[in-house]
Formats: sequence, C-alpha cells, structure tokens
Amino acid sequence: MPQSAERRRYSRVDFNTQVRLNQAERPCTASLIDISLNGLLVNTPEHYEIDVALPITATIALADDACIEMRVTLAHSSSEVLGFRCESIDIDSIAHLRRLIELNLEDGNAAGRVLTELLAES
Repeated sequence: MPQSAERRRYSRVDFNTQVRLNQAERPCTASLIDISLNGLLVNTPEHYEIDVALPITATIALADDACIEMRVTLAHSSSEVLGFRCESIDIDSIAHLRRLIELNLEDGNAAGRVLTELLAES
C-alpha cells in the first residue's frame, strides 16, 4: 500500500463550496475541494496571507443557517492547493460534518467509525 494511502485514516468527501478562512482579522475565501474530520483541502486562493504560527478559523456555510467551523493549522501548501489539519471543532460542527460524511459515503457506518477514532485520539 502506498505511504500516502496508509497515512489517510479519515474518510474524505468531495464538497464543492466556498470556505471562509479567517486569521488575525485577515479573511479570505477559497474553494473547498474535500473535507474530513481531520481537516480540509482547498484550492489556493489568488491572494492570501497565512502566518503558520497562528490558528485559522475555517467556516463552511451549509443550508438552513448551519455551518461547520473548525480551528485549523496549515499542514501543507502548493501553488494549487492548501491542506489544513483540524485542531479543534465544536460539537455542533461535528454533527453537521458527520451528517455530510454519511450522506456522501456509500458506507453509512463509516462516519461513526471515523468519529470514534477521532475522539479516541484526543
């Protein structure tokens, strides 16, 4: 098994929407590529400033005034994509994200297993 496949423990779902990244009063918007309980991947915005020493709040608006909000840190970057690692997430956002994963994965039990693994690590 390739090393990258071994490292990916969380089910990612493709979710084509916008994500607002806010760090130290410097907001920017990026296109979300995929999301998991461990983080998110976005297209690199044309103009952005990120201080890797400071946390970033990522907000993804959903229907019905709901949103997923994560505190993230930059894990990797390139001219095409930015990868963020989830450092903390509130319980409401976990519920919204779990439902999103359930709706987008063929295995409806996968979200429960991933959430159990995530909580066991904290």
